[in-house]
Amino acid sequence: MSWSSEPAVAQSVPPDEQGARTAWGDPDLMGVWDFRSLTPLQRPAEFEGKAVLSAEEAAAYERERVALLDKDRRTDDGLSTRADVANAYNEFWWDYGKELTEDHRTSLIVEPPDGRIPDLTDAARERRQVRGEARRRDAWGPEDRSVAERCILGFNAGPPVNPSAYNNNVQIFQAPGYVVVLNEMVHDARIIPLDGRAHLPDHMRQWRGDSRGHWDGDTLVVETTNFTSQTSVNGSGRQLRLVERFTRIRDDRVRYEYTVDDAESFASPWTVVIPLKQSDQPLFEYACHEGNYGMMNLMESARAVDARRAEGSSK
Repeated sequence: MSWSSEPAVAQSVPPDEQGARTAWGDPDLMGVWDFRSLTPLQRPAEFEGKAVLSAEEAAAYERERVALLDKDRRTDDGLSTRADVANAYNEFWWDYGKELTEDHRTSLIVEPPDGRIPDLTDAARERRQVRGEARRRDAWGPEDRSVAERCILGFNAGPPVNPSAYNNNVQIFQAPGYVVVLNEMVHDARIIPLDGRAHLPDHMRQWRGDSRGHWDGDTLVVETTNFTSQTSVNGSGRQLRLVERFTRIRDDRVRYEYTVDDAESFASPWTVVIPLKQSDQPLFEYACHEGNYGMMNLMESARAVDARRAEGSSK
C-alpha cells in the first residue's frame, strides 16, 4: 500500500448536498481534529440526575475548572500546585481545554443515562487491585517497567480516543479501502482495512487491538478486538469489544462515539460521545520514548550495584 506525498486534505472534494466526499466517493473524514474538553468522562456527584447544564451553569463550571486546573496558581488553599510549578510543567504545557461540549453535557458518557461507568465484575475488580499493587511497588526488572513509562500505552493513546491533559489531537487519513487514525499521543497510527476481512485469530493479541472498519451510510464504524491483557479501558479485559463511530456532522465537526462492550468486566456496555473539532494546525511529532536512554541507564546502574555486591560477598 502506498501513500501520496501530497497533504491528505488536498485529495478531498468540495462538500455537496451529501456532505464532503473523497475523490473515490467515501465520506471525507480527513484532517486534524481536536478533542480536548472540560466535560468529564463520568458525571460528577454534584450533577447527579442532571445530564445538561444551562448556559449560566456551564459558564460558571468552566470558570471554576479553568481556575482549578491552572498550574501557575500561587495559593495555600490545600489545592495549591506550587510544587508542580517548581518541579514540572507550568501552565504553558497543559491543554485541558476551556469549554464543555457545545450541548453543555455533564459527562462524556451518554449511556447508561446516569453518565457513570457501570459496576465492575468481581474479575475486573481483582485485576484492578493487582494492577494497583504493581504500580505501587518497585519494578522487579526491565520487563516490569510500566508500559506508560515507555510510551507503549497510556495517556490518550487510544483506542478509544479520550481527552487528556495535553496533545488532544488526532489526524485521519483515507485511501481507497483504508482509513488511518493517527493519535498525536503516543503517535500511533491505526491502519484500518475496510474490505470486510476477518479479525486476527483469537490467540494473536496486540497492544491496541485489531481494528476492522466499514461504512454505515456516512458513518465510519470501526470494531476493535484482540486486545492484550495489559490493555485496559477503565477496567476492561482481554474480551473487550470496542465499537467506534465517526460521523462528519458539519464541515468543522466530527461526532465521535464509542461503545465499550465487555461482559467479563462490566455489568453492562457503556457509550461515550466526544466532539472532534477541526484544527487549522498541523500535527507535530510527539517523540515520547525516542532517544530516551532511561532504560539503558537503569540497567547499567543495576548491573553496577550487582557487581559491587558480588565483589563484597567474595571478600
